Order: sequence, then structure tokens, then C-alpha cells
Amino acid sequence: MTGSYLIDPLVFLIQTLFGLYAAVVAIRFLLQWARADFYNPISQFVVKVTTPVLRPLRQIIPGYGGMDLAALVLVWLLTAVELAILGLLLGVDRFPLLALGWAVPAVVELFINLFLFAVLIRVVLSWVNPDPYNPAVSLLARLTDPIMRPAMRVIRPIGGIDLSPMLVMISLVLLNMLLIPPLRWLVGSPF
Repeated sequence: MTGSYLIDPLVFLIQTLFGLYAAVVAIRFLLQWARADFYNPISQFVVKVTTPVLRPLRQIIPGYGGMDLAALVLVWLLTAVELAILGLLLGVDRFPLLALGWAVPAVVELFINLFLFAVLIRVVLSWVNPDPYNPAVSLLARLTDPIMRPAMRVIRPIGGIDLSPMLVMISLVLLNMLLIPPLRWLVGSPF
């Protein structure tokens, strides 16, 4: 009983700290992918929080085609370290290097969830009609436009109500349900 009493909070703390930082690095990757305004205050926060860790990694892993591959590798490594620590704590496996494979579906799931929550936040913000020049609103629009535009072409607004976010969110949830379990099975992930 004592082991579980101490392990559960430790697992929570590890998942929270690693998960939040990995999410911020993933957001940095997505902001560059979406060609977001890096003078935006939110973008500046993301850049300042991730640059100290990314700078040395960029000397080893160069960008390709305007994409920050070092950020993508850092998300993968952070997730692998998190899963390795959790595996050791929970007694799942004695081979922490297996976490490098386990991290692949976790990273894919992270990106799907980031898009899902970004679309959801964009929908909720559209209900309150925020200032279009608000830094968060413009950043969300820039980030979600690449996945929203195709849905907007498929489903036109009906009576002034845009149902395209619903199509995007349903598609993202289905993608998560259909893609992640086979990936986890393929890499033998216990998580």
C-alpha cells in the first residue's frame, strides 16, 4: 500500500511535467509549420521556454524544408524519457530503450490532441465573438486554418452556423481511434 501511495503522485508529477513541456515544444513545431507570427506574445513565450533546450540540439539536427526537426526530435525524446521512467517506476519493463519505440504513438497522439483542443478552443471563442486582433485568436486561427479549410470546402455554413469544426473534430477523434492502437501494438507499447 505504501508503494502505491507514493508512486501514484510521482507518476502524476512525471506525466504532468514531461507532458506539458513536450506539448509546448510540439506547439513550437506546429507554429513553425503553420508559419505563425513569431512576434505574437504567445509565440514569444513558447520560443523563450523552448530555445535553451533546442539550441544545442539544433547543432546536431538541422532543419529541413523550413521545418524545425530538432523540435520534433525533442518531443520524441521527452516522451521516450517520460515513458522509460514510468516503465521503470511501474515495473512494466526493464529495458528503458524500448521507450524510444513506445514514444512514437504517444507523439502522434499528442499532435492529434493538440489539433483537437485548438479547434475546440477556436469554436468556443467564436461563440463569444472575441477581438480578431487578440494574440490568442489570431494564433489559433493560423494554427487550425490548414486543417479547417478543407472541411470548410466540404461543409458550407447552414443558416449562418459553421459545422466544419465538427467535421474536423470527428475526423481527428476517428484518426486517433484508428491510428494509435495499431501503432501501439506495432511497437509493443504497454502504455
